[in-house]
Amino acid sequence: MRILPIGLTALLAACATVPQTTYPIEVQILAINDFHGNLETPEGTIPITGPDGADVDSRVGGAAQLAGTLKVLRNGHANSITVAAGDLIGASPLASAWFLDEPTIDALSLAGLELASVGNHEFDKGSSELLRMQKGGCEKYTTRQPCQLERFKGAGFTYLAANALRADGSTLFPATAIRRYGPVKVGFIGMTLKDTGILASPAGVAGLTFADEAATANALVPKLKAEGADTVVLLIHQGAKSPKAYQTESCEGLAGPILDILDHLDPAIRTIVSGHTHQAYACTLDRGGAPRLLTSAGKYGFLVTDIRLDFDPRSRGLVASAARNVPVEASTNGDPKVAQLTGRYVKAAAPVAERVIGRLSGPAPRSETEDESPAASLVADAELYVARQADKGRARIAFTNATGVRTGLFPKADGSVSFGQIFQMQPFGNNLVTKNYTGAQLKAVLEQQFRTVDGAGRVGSLLIPSAGFRFRYDLARPQGDRIILMELDGKRIDPAASYRVTVNNFLASGGDGFSALSAGSDAVDGGMDLDAMEAWLVLGQPVPAMGRTKD
Repeated sequence: MRILPIGLTALLAACATVPQTTYPIEVQILAINDFHGNLETPEGTIPITGPDGADVDSRVGGAAQLAGTLKVLRNGHANSITVAAGDLIGASPLASAWFLDEPTIDALSLAGLELASVGNHEFDKGSSELLRMQKGGCEKYTTRQPCQLERFKGAGFTYLAANALRADGSTLFPATAIRRYGPVKVGFIGMTLKDTGILASPAGVAGLTFADEAATANALVPKLKAEGADTVVLLIHQGAKSPKAYQTESCEGLAGPILDILDHLDPAIRTIVSGHTHQAYACTLDRGGAPRLLTSAGKYGFLVTDIRLDFDPRSRGLVASAARNVPVEASTNGDPKVAQLTGRYVKAAAPVAERVIGRLSGPAPRSETEDESPAASLVADAELYVARQADKGRARIAFTNATGVRTGLFPKADGSVSFGQIFQMQPFGNNLVTKNYTGAQLKAVLEQQFRTVDGAGRVGSLLIPSAGFRFRYDLARPQGDRIILMELDGKRIDPAASYRVTVNNFLASGGDGFSALSAGSDAVDGGMDLDAMEAWLVLGQPVPAMGRTKD
């Protein structure tokens, strides 16, 4: 038997009588959403609203910088997981899209992503191609050739799809996951928005249905509790908007579908990582009978949400939670492996991306709140230019959805614009469709912009018209009667007259909730949207003036 010295024995006996201090078990969740294949740091800056309410114009983003920021944020945190809330791929810049978003999946895997919900854009190329993103391989499900640079290994993270259902009721991907941190178990539910069937192309979601978000999540809570989950985190590709697009520690002015979902969630779901709206916010809201932490990190890897959950080590109950959105500064030291990967694919896409297609007199930025902008107006003008032609539709008006204009257009010093730039602005590969609509039908279309409005204002997608057309609206009026003026070339639109109107094929089929656009008659195909933009810019264009949707 080992005998301790008398002094040490007394010291240990004294310590045994002192109450032991217990500290919460902290779990860190790092979250992103709506990355959309933005491997490179985009041009321009965005206004990021700090805790003091002041905006700072910041150049942010880039896959290597994102990975580097995640690494710094994880430092010193033993219990850390990185998650995402959908739309990691789809609607991507050329360096990713040209290679079927394989480099984006690889980059996010290298960055340490572990769990991700699906979003509507994950279905852009169909469920078979999405399954390939998870599993890897070189099977061809699209017109583009997979594995152009190397064999695709598949995602190093797990997609979750609780409400994406096959005909037999099974989910396309697992609905839930559990991660353990010491004695604490955290349950995760991942899903897309129930309107994915409307927002995605019919071919992309063939054979799938998308169930109600709150009902699906609530039904899974008992399962997760039975598996020992001490709290439940929801990764959901649905969100909200506010007057300030990129808030680091606030939800000021927040409005949108995610709030109604919160009102109907089981109280066990205390942390909600959201997306889809491309806006950033972080706050605790008391909704649906429980205080809930609600976050979103904006888009394109501009920010990362740093979430901290504290658990009582004895009861394993959640005792505190907080979150902040951290900008991914362009000057951040990037992860070398991700930088190497990105550089390889950017170089491979360069001959296509760098081809000069035209000129623009100055920068045409997009609206970060998806209102009227020079970029969106430029798209509408280009579409009208082509669709005016006799064999393309004889259009008099063109509209584009503000949400479909993904970036601004920033020409080089000599005014030149490259194919890669217009591809990044319009990455969907849509065709133009021109139809006859009466003035009354046109008003019904424009009213659908404001189909979901509350005290904070519009929550729908705005339609931006081509030059010569303008409309005005009043949100104080009843829903369905908010359009107060429609004019073409200075003359009021006649409800009984017929007008040739051009939109992209996504809108023409009722996408973005514009079911009124699926009406109309005598449809004519006008070719691809990118071809229209190239035909317009090759002539050299000024930056469009504002004022088409409001004074």
